[in-house]
Amino acid sequence: MRTTAELEERLARPSAGLVADLAALDGDIMILGAGGKLGPSLVRLALNATGGDRRIIAVSRFSEPGLADALAGAGATVVSADVADDRALRELPEAPNVVFLVGAKFGTQGREHATWFTNTYLPGRVADRFRGSRIAALSTGNVYPLVPVAGGGSVEDDPAGPVGEYAMSCLGRERTLAHFAEAHGTPMALIRLNYAVELRYGVLVDLAQKVLAGEPVDLTTGQVNVVWQGYANEVTLRSLRLAATPPYVLNVTGPERISVRWAALELGARLGVEPVFTGEEAPTALLSDASRCHRLFGYPGITPLELIDHIAGWVAGGGPLLGKPTKFERRDGRF
Repeated sequence: MRTTAELEERLARPSAGLVADLAALDGDIMILGAGGKLGPSLVRLALNATGGDRRIIAVSRFSEPGLADALAGAGATVVSADVADDRALRELPEAPNVVFLVGAKFGTQGREHATWFTNTYLPGRVADRFRGSRIAALSTGNVYPLVPVAGGGSVEDDPAGPVGEYAMSCLGRERTLAHFAEAHGTPMALIRLNYAVELRYGVLVDLAQKVLAGEPVDLTTGQVNVVWQGYANEVTLRSLRLAATPPYVLNVTGPERISVRWAALELGARLGVEPVFTGEEAPTALLSDASRCHRLFGYPGITPLELIDHIAGWVAGGGPLLGKPTKFERRDGRF
């Protein structure tokens, strides 16, 4: 993966399992939040997996120039709309399958009210509007507390323990969606994702940039989960078949716990730079156990070491980046 075109092709390459699962679903698939970090590649993945046998409806404000035209050119039915606007939400076409990707993470500090609106109130409006649909909604592993790094990570049945307003608002999203699932009998799946990685975004990209720039890498959060974004997209789409009432909850991440120190050293070896470290590894971190996901859908097709290889080459070569750091090292939940 040396060019954006090659990266986009890999992100949108469907597995046989995804093709089979989507073939078993009836009707169109609507993707709300199609203009975000995951949205464009997820739309293309759905298009490739269905082969044009149904509409893939991509909904977003589409603030990025050219993105709406690009998705339309790929075969998507593009709807430019702000789902936070009640009229726009009402006027969206019907779809029996809805993937909800809309969320807010950064800028929480000082704008907590906007974060809660987007992450907690708006999902309820969407669930009420699409009460007759099947819904897969993106959530986050941040709904869990920090756990001992010596353990196996949080599993889906563990108690929630969000740290900070962002994480609390995401738990609020889950609780709001669960309410509407029960009230209307709407089948739902909740995807607790952390952390998606591709060559332009993610924890490993954050580390590569710091190492290359000679900036200190904070080791306090010494362990982290990462997963190839193409796998996360695939599982999100395939989870439509798992949708149930009450909502089916699924952790989505890689099977490994990644040492931040190890990842920085591996990146440094490829970049020809000795990493600079600060801090000491804390005994806790945000870690999820995605064994349930791996039993259902297998393991990600790209390993962390392969991602490190690709990302080091991409960053060293000046490849385009999304400019959205994950801030995974924050332990107070302030993003």
